Amino acid sequence: MLDGNCVFCRIIKGEIPAAVVYEDDKMCVFKDLEPKAKVHLLAVPKSHFKLLSEAGEEDAEILKYMLTKIPGIAAANGCENGYRLIINQGDDAGQTVFHLHIHILGGQPLGDL
Repeated sequence: MLDGNCVFCRIIKGEIPAAVVYEDDKMCVFKDLEPKAKVHLLAVPKSHFKLLSEAGEEDAEILKYMLTKIPGIAAANGCENGYRLIINQGDDAGQTVFHLHIHILGGQPLGDL
């Protein structure tokens, strides 16, 4: 179920424009507006939940599906030599949009954190 107040839900519904690079019935992947690498994509499930701790069985299956799709999406978008996945969880981790999402960063050597 989507949340009408969530920016990512509104992107999924087409209410807010985004540079979508992949979409199917379970997920949407679009370019980050404030990229931290040459390639910075956000993979967002089409079901709204904020944190991994809120994921139910169906959400876990969607996350599994997303993790199987991400390698091909990353490669198709310039991350042939590798990429980094990040899931920020909560305020202390720097999560700013409270709809679980996976950052895909690459297209360049990323070095240490």
